[in-house]
Formats: sequence, C-alpha cells, structure tokens
Amino acid sequence: MSIDKSLKTSGALSKHRNVLTRAERIEKLKDEDRWLEDQSPFGLIKVAHRKAKVGGKVKEKPEAAAESEGEKPAEGDAAPEADKK
Repeated sequence: MSIDKSLKTSGALSKHRNVLTRAERIEKLKDEDRWLEDQSPFGLIKVAHRKAKVGGKVKEKPEAAAESEGEKPAEGDAAPEADKK
C-alpha cells in the first residue's frame, strides 16, 4: 500500500538515513582510500555513517561581549588562562 501524496513530506529524501546503498558505501570507501577497483562489491566491510551536527547558536564569551559594547574588562576580573590546567 502506498502513501497518499498529500501526506508525503517535501524533504523526505534529504533526511539522514542509517542504511547506505551499496553504491554509497563504495563511494565512501573510495573517499577513505579503502576500496580497490578489482574488489568485489559483495560482502562489503562496514562503513561508519554518522549524522553531522549542523549549526546552532554560538555563545559569546563574557570578555568578547564586553569588548563589543566598548567596555574593557578590568585587569583583575579576567582569570589567567595558564592557571586553568
């Protein structure tokens, strides 16, 4: 039974898929230099396929926020970077 076209999402093909096709796995192996041209396409080795995180809000550091407002942080306010080990 097929799904009605009014229920399909427009970006269904661009979503992250957990399972790659054989051609996609071979392409990924070629990118990693783990594929030989005379190798059989059957019984392929496992290929890690992770979803990459995209974007997000970048938090601004307090010192950078003070500089962007035109204020300079006091000398005693900023913690020394060398002591944070």
